[in-house]
Amino acid sequence: MSQTIGSLLVERGKISDLDLQRAVQVHSASGGRLEQILVQLGMVSERDITDLQVEIHGYLLIGKDDFPQQPVLEDVLPAVFLKEHKLIPIQDDGAILKVAMLSPDDDYAIKAINFATNREVVPLLAMQSDLEAANERLYGAGRSAMEEIVEGGATDVYADDIDDVERLKDMASDAPVIRLVNLIFSRALESRASDIHIEPFESNLKVRYRIDGVLQEVESPPSQLAAAVISRLKILSRLNIAERRVPQDGRIKLKISGKTVDLRVSTVPTLYGESVVMRILDKESIDLDLDKIGLSEDVIKKFKAVLNKPNGIFLVTGPTGSGKTTTLYSALMRMNTKDRKILTVEDPVEYQISGVNQIQAAPKVGLDFASALRAIVRQDPDIIMIGEMRDRETASIAIQSALTGHIVFSTLHTNDAASGVTRLLDMGLEDYLLTSTVNAILAQRLVRVLCPQCKTEDRLSSDEIEHLQISHLVEQVGDSTVWHHQGCEQCSHTGYTGRMGIHELLLVDDQIRHLILEHASSEKIQEAACQQGMVSLYEDAMLKALQGLTSIEEVLRVTSQQSR
Repeated sequence: MSQTIGSLLVERGKISDLDLQRAVQVHSASGGRLEQILVQLGMVSERDITDLQVEIHGYLLIGKDDFPQQPVLEDVLPAVFLKEHKLIPIQDDGAILKVAMLSPDDDYAIKAINFATNREVVPLLAMQSDLEAANERLYGAGRSAMEEIVEGGATDVYADDIDDVERLKDMASDAPVIRLVNLIFSRALESRASDIHIEPFESNLKVRYRIDGVLQEVESPPSQLAAAVISRLKILSRLNIAERRVPQDGRIKLKISGKTVDLRVSTVPTLYGESVVMRILDKESIDLDLDKIGLSEDVIKKFKAVLNKPNGIFLVTGPTGSGKTTTLYSALMRMNTKDRKILTVEDPVEYQISGVNQIQAAPKVGLDFASALRAIVRQDPDIIMIGEMRDRETASIAIQSALTGHIVFSTLHTNDAASGVTRLLDMGLEDYLLTSTVNAILAQRLVRVLCPQCKTEDRLSSDEIEHLQISHLVEQVGDSTVWHHQGCEQCSHTGYTGRMGIHELLLVDDQIRHLILEHASSEKIQEAACQQGMVSLYEDAMLKALQGLTSIEEVLRVTSQQSR
């Protein structure tokens, strides 16, 4: 069976022939099951293996919620036997005993259970992580995987000699520390986290994951392991572990559960040690399809019309982490054809796009946005993307590029689309140049999507509709039904799974150009754009709430109410 699964994984592109040969060598040397070795080596995920087992053998797969709350036949089947053979009895009716197993084809274990219980055994398939968690809960001391790692080897000697570089390297190379760091990575990926925060304090080391835009605290290693864990991360990032007085930036490339993941690493010195934040760049989970990033039908139609213009500037605005880069990458993917040369300058390059020439800014050696942009213009590009318009010099070169027939994409940090205009004017750019080059400004945020399994239905009262100032939207949708978040196992009791974009697209037409020349306030520009048919961020979010995609609470968390 193992060879069959290995061959199928190669055939479906999950692993390479080289990966399979390496796993077979490990299997020959250490024994065990080949599919489990593939998981342990990080070449595939548990889900990949279990899905193939279900497909090949027709096993019934059970989840973590299917395990019993209390041990079944505890007096008959010893916990040592269950742990050794990776199985757990889940249901007994006196004649038939259902057993969750890692290997439902283990005839020896099935016959042993049959002999001990005098029951007909029905084997069911379960993932190893679910089995181990249930085994620890039902038969163990309730220890977590992190506690087991710490008790299995990590000691308080790690708190000493943190100024000794060689000692730091030794600590970071110890097996328990390596396993702890790997556990932090794998749990972050399982939780769909976008960032990992590791923060040392006086009496504890705090680990937090940003999941769907909200930080959530998770189980953390003991504080005495802070120096060891942070040193391990700095070694993986190829940073200077002896330097703890200045911020450092690095990158880690890992293969976790069969996924290749990049982590962008930032360290800063704090009062009790270095704080480390890692941005997870999961290439497999991102979909750079313009039609799938949450744009409404009206916005995407106007967006595509803007992209079809032969030259000009298109800006995306929003706070850090609002999905601006993903939107620009999606636009680039749409325009990435054989007859166009595309050049980008980014800090950092988050995702590599085939066919696009991407430049990593390096301010330390003088390669900032402005200097890179000056060089880019001489490379005969059709489309230019600038990671961010940070200063007047960069913005001026971008405008000159647009005036000479190029299409320019970039980002700004403003709260809404109209503020993008005033921000450029504040940089000192000439108003007549803005009216000649800027085609459109897209503002965006990310809101959490309601969990479809547990969201609850409600209906807005007339007072609530009036207070929220959405009577025109309710009339447009034809229904005042909304949904609230509840929380279940499926969404880790948060009530939300994933995020989607909300947008407002300001098209620079003659009326907006006239207001720019008058140096009108962002409020006046916003008002004029709405009168021209622009749907504001608040309205777009409320429409998505009325469609059952997100909740009113989430809309109010992310956007501010605007009067019409």
